[in-house]
Amino acid sequence: MSDAFTIGDLSRATGVKATTIRFYEAEGLLPPPGRTEGGHRVYARAHLDRLGFIRHARELGFAMEDIRELLRLADAAPDAPCEGADAIARRHLAGVRERLARLRSLEAELERMTACHNGRVAECRVIEVLADAAHGHCADPTHGGAGVKD
Repeated sequence: MSDAFTIGDLSRATGVKATTIRFYEAEGLLPPPGRTEGGHRVYARAHLDRLGFIRHARELGFAMEDIRELLRLADAAPDAPCEGADAIARRHLAGVRERLARLRSLEAELERMTACHNGRVAECRVIEVLADAAHGHCADPTHGGAGVKD
């Protein structure tokens, strides 16, 4: 692959849609590309590498603000200690662990709900649990609490 890319080349090479590439440019995550005489964008190897970084970070679930800060750290002080990047990753890891705990709780509740096979809707455990607005049938005390989002 050469060191000059069209937006289509960049999209194919990274799996990132052209509209998303333009969005990242508008957000300042990708530096402005060069332009041909006809006004078409021309990207360099650095754009490809940076877009790969952004895509990988997004695949790992990093928020855009965190990606912006990680890029800033990489650009501004590549020889500085990596405490700032570590802090961002540790904060993200804590959020992932919190979501995993909620998913495990959800899994346990759904398993409990579906364990009964009465055969009639009138006696169905799923219907009974879901119809209980007070969440009295839920094994997880956080169901129905302030932390539940509609």
